[in-house]
Amino acid sequence: MIAETIIVGIDVSRDWLDGFCLPGQQRFRHSNTEQGHTALVAMIQQMPGQVKVGFEATGGQEWVLWTELAAAEIVAVQLPPAQIKAFALSRGTRAKTDRIDAELIARFIAFRPEVGRLLPDQNLRVLRTLTTRRGQLVDMRKRLNAQISARKKQAVSADVEVMDNDLQDVLDTQIDAIERRIENVIARVEPLAAKAKLLRSIPGIGPVSAAMLIAELPELGRMTSGEAAAMTGLAPVPHDSGAMRGRRTIAGGRRSLRHVLFQAALAAAYHNPALKPVEKRLKERGKPHKLVIIAIARRLITIANAIIKTGTPWKIQPNQ
Repeated sequence: MIAETIIVGIDVSRDWLDGFCLPGQQRFRHSNTEQGHTALVAMIQQMPGQVKVGFEATGGQEWVLWTELAAAEIVAVQLPPAQIKAFALSRGTRAKTDRIDAELIARFIAFRPEVGRLLPDQNLRVLRTLTTRRGQLVDMRKRLNAQISARKKQAVSADVEVMDNDLQDVLDTQIDAIERRIENVIARVEPLAAKAKLLRSIPGIGPVSAAMLIAELPELGRMTSGEAAAMTGLAPVPHDSGAMRGRRTIAGGRRSLRHVLFQAALAAAYHNPALKPVEKRLKERGKPHKLVIIAIARRLITIANAIIKTGTPWKIQPNQ
């Protein structure tokens, strides 16, 4: 008789790891510390048969635990929060506690066992750390530039202007340095370099967007076009009720990717010969600018997914 797979859903917070197991419905709590991780790994290793662990993407709080589970050869997957939220709504679960979240995660894995991503390899983890840090620095620069623009309308001292300029120089230098490190990481790992070359063959996708796609969407090339759009938060979400047809919006997915693809779509709308006519047609139909760029971004990720899947550089196709 084949033993049933034990599913362990874990809600990861700053201080605690709250868990729920299926099919036994046991609950547990460990501290989110080195000692707590050791105790959790030991507990899972004592479970009979196959075990699958899952947790939501939390912005980084789960990565240390994820690494330790993988090192112990325990199958552990990171799950998209938007899909778990949708699953909770489908079940009519409105309350939110760590215990409820852990159970939801476990039941979601049982319902959608194919969803979730395994821990990326070391090179991808390094690349993701660098792209995440670059994004943080770029956000800091944007906020600083907004503050400088606001201060220009006020009477500020020359000392403040000097400090602002110095800070701008520091941020520019750090961003340039981290972009060089990203390029070096990609260049020295042949599979990453090959993937980057394919992606950068697409007009509109440059070094930054290629690096982000490689780091944040390692599943690229192994998905359908619809899945690729959903993972980047570019798939339209209907808001219909009965006979009423609501507006389509985009939501969920990996936000950092969606932002990068917006920027790439702005370039592709003017420089990609396959997407430039799409942009023109949508504008002629009176579509708002933002909606046009979203549509271009969705086409762009579809093209990128197909190119990585086939391993063939981009070239214009009659049906694109």
